[in-house]
Amino acid sequence: MTAPSPRVAVLVPCYNEQAAIATVIADFRKVLPSAGIYVYDNNSKDRTAEIAREAGAEVRSERRQGKGHVVRRMFADVDADIYVLVDGDATYDAPSAPRMIDKLVSEHLDMVVGLRLDQSEAAYRRGHRTGNLMLTGFLSSTFGQEFKDILSGYRVFSRRFVKSFPVLSDGFEIETELAVHALELSLPVAEVETPYYARPEGSFSKLNTWRDGFRILGTMLKLYRSEKPLRFFTAIGIFLALVSIGLAIPILVTFLETGLVPRLPTAVLSMGLMIMAILSVSSGLVLDTVTRGRREMKLLAYLSQPAVRPE
Repeated sequence: MTAPSPRVAVLVPCYNEQAAIATVIADFRKVLPSAGIYVYDNNSKDRTAEIAREAGAEVRSERRQGKGHVVRRMFADVDADIYVLVDGDATYDAPSAPRMIDKLVSEHLDMVVGLRLDQSEAAYRRGHRTGNLMLTGFLSSTFGQEFKDILSGYRVFSRRFVKSFPVLSDGFEIETELAVHALELSLPVAEVETPYYARPEGSFSKLNTWRDGFRILGTMLKLYRSEKPLRFFTAIGIFLALVSIGLAIPILVTFLETGLVPRLPTAVLSMGLMIMAILSVSSGLVLDTVTRGRREMKLLAYLSQPAVRPE
């Protein structure tokens, strides 16, 4: 008996993309004719939702502003076996989707990331490219697995990934959170090279290089604190302990030579810093146990979903 084909859903978050949304829908309808296409409008002030509906997509809305809110609603509402997440700005290559899906299914992966290869200078601004390299390097060094493009908005997921992923981010930090979720559960992932095009005329980027870059970096630090608490708080404890010892050495030398403690406030500060160092390491030990329990719950949620089977 032939197994049924996996259900594929194309998820398109968009905001003020009337210049591009019809092209995105038509392109993905052509390469994935049996897939459901869901456009989630995030308070657009133009005709994005109307044009998407006329193009044949199922249009829904998310009133809370921010891509993270939109992805949370998408993952909760849409039921499928394979999910294609793509921005609605017509910069990503629709013909790459079947190749990404085939790789996900044939290699039993849970996430395939579209590794962007810009086709023009205007496609990928220099500041965004530099920021992406820096953040990607930071994530790789922190979590121990190398990605080349963690900020890509073009991804394919298994149902297991989507239904076990607790979205916490509000905005464009969501891509970082997706990568960390895969890394912390040691999920099988891959990257596939895909063309990246300039936006069509009339479409404008919502990203701010500095503001969103700092937000993404802040998200990475928060995730590091929550997912690697023992390392995070131990590092703080070691720093405080070294400062405490540095302050204490001159006081100890003076005491051994004269039997006096002339700098009592410095001695009190040194002792306070050492106490804080011990408390920091202790907090890390406690939170590490809590994090392990949270990770086990995520893994159980992941395992409760059926795996995608090849046809």
